[in-house]
Amino acid sequence: MRPATRLVGAVLAGVLCLAAGREAMAEPARPLRYVSLNLLHGGVLSGLTGKDEDLEERLRIVVEELRALNPDVIGVQEASVSRRRGNVAKRLGGQLGFHYAHTTALFRIFAFDWTNHFIAWLMNFTEGPAILSRFPIVDVETHNLPRCNGWYDPRVLLYARLQTPWGELGVASTHATRGFCEASRVVELMLARRGPRPTVLMGDFNAGETSPGILALTNGAGFVDAFRTANPGVPGLTVWQRVTAPRPTVFRRVDYLFLLPGTEVPGRVVGSRVVLDAPRQLPGGRVLWPSDHYGVLAELEVLPPAAVSAREAPPDGS
Repeated sequence: MRPATRLVGAVLAGVLCLAAGREAMAEPARPLRYVSLNLLHGGVLSGLTGKDEDLEERLRIVVEELRALNPDVIGVQEASVSRRRGNVAKRLGGQLGFHYAHTTALFRIFAFDWTNHFIAWLMNFTEGPAILSRFPIVDVETHNLPRCNGWYDPRVLLYARLQTPWGELGVASTHATRGFCEASRVVELMLARRGPRPTVLMGDFNAGETSPGILALTNGAGFVDAFRTANPGVPGLTVWQRVTAPRPTVFRRVDYLFLLPGTEVPGRVVGSRVVLDAPRQLPGGRVLWPSDHYGVLAELEVLPPAAVSAREAPPDGS
């Protein structure tokens, strides 16, 4: 190709990219769709035994369901890693076309990371929370939580900053122990990262909504329970679904999506519902559910409806 032709092509491509970028940035701010899901991994021995509760088939179901739900951000708990299954969070992100962040909670037992990594390699397994986002993830933090359920049951909070066309947003995913005894530390971490726009906390909190841990968020620290706000009086059960059962077996609500109002933008719950709550009929008549937890979806207004990025408004109307 001649130099002049290459130059014209490059200029044309640049103009088209600029036009596309301006058009994308000109999109008015809209409510975002968040989904939280505990994705059953099969247990700590599943990397050695291969018994992972039909993980591969369930992953196919989850990907299809998530595509249909069309979320913007997904919080995953029990996102596992082994040599056979690979990194489940990375795989989900790849199939959905999302950016991902993942951290491990299991085997954070000793002060030396190499020791913990060696145990994970030996067990051929580890797991922890993940965040998947259609928007770029610009920063990730992993925070250890108090081991109030015993030294050998480490838990973490994964926090990420997302770069949306309308500005940065914070989001966190965590998996607490029974009773959510880590509540005070989670509140401390989230409030310390509170910004002008709302922050979203997703996870499996292993506690009912009237428990001291959950009330520390909703009554004490001003977190908004998205599902309860949108569905007063509806049970919203999410856990203990037997994945091969012919009918629902859930009987507790432990999975939540919380909105922490920003210092300038309070945010608003547009709607919320339980999702990933139906089985699939497999060839041969076998029934399989996506996980032993149902997911929770929330549509949240995290920016003023008319908000636009400062980059969008060209000077002097040009």
